[in-house]
Amino acid sequence: MKKILIIGADGMLGGELFRALKGKDVCIGSTIQELDIGDYDRTIEIIKRLEPQVVINVAAFTMVDLCEQEKEKAFVVNAQGAKNVAIGCREMGAKCIYLSTDYVFDGKKNTPYGEDDPPHPISVYGLSKLQGEKYVEEILDDYLIIRSSWLFAKKGANFLNTIIKLSRGKNELAMVNDQKGSPTYTKDLSQAISLLVEKDLKGIFHITNSGCCTWFEFAQKILDLIGSSMKLVPISSSYSGRAAQRPNNSVLRCAKLTERTGLIMPHWEDALARCVKTII
Repeated sequence: MKKILIIGADGMLGGELFRALKGKDVCIGSTIQELDIGDYDRTIEIIKRLEPQVVINVAAFTMVDLCEQEKEKAFVVNAQGAKNVAIGCREMGAKCIYLSTDYVFDGKKNTPYGEDDPPHPISVYGLSKLQGEKYVEEILDDYLIIRSSWLFAKKGANFLNTIIKLSRGKNELAMVNDQKGSPTYTKDLSQAISLLVEKDLKGIFHITNSGCCTWFEFAQKILDLIGSSMKLVPISSSYSGRAAQRPNNSVLRCAKLTERTGLIMPHWEDALARCVKTII
């Protein structure tokens, strides 16, 4: 049984991780209000006081478009914050688990990205998360960097809940149809992370639900599952009006996870159906 500190336990993924791990380990949850990881002294003090064996850092500034306007904040949280946590882990001899993103890639590859593919972010968010990865790798030997994508859950600000909300007030919605990725259920992701912790694995792992789709296809599947008649109009990302550029292909290859643990991630459509059942 390990003593695990989850930083950002009040978030969409952090809460699910807490539920997945608390039955097997001693879990301590720290909210963003309780611990600002951009504050070096406070971060080190709390990690030293709690004496965890594993620290999972899921605290992040994830509003991709806002990161373009608030670059300094993005790097303070996603990069410097990750560095502060990593230093705290080094001083305590704890394993550090850092949640990263598919947005560290530029999307120009035609096939799924593996862990060894060279990152090349095209947004401030992606750049800040990649810098966080680099700090973790430089500071620690015992770490896990987990890249995932397109997270959805029953609660929280995510694409699933946004589409459900919009479907109640709109008859028609424009949706990007030239960006491809793998929607990932936080419950499935948390269970996979729990397995990596149990096996005490190290390094970079890609973890998403299997299969892939465009945002248009993702939205249409949600509408089908909730029985909505809202019409979707496919558009190019060049007409989306978003501040941050997104990778056209951010599908991640997750073979390493299966090879090292035997776990095969469920298909995103199956995961979405299970999640929607908890909502409607």
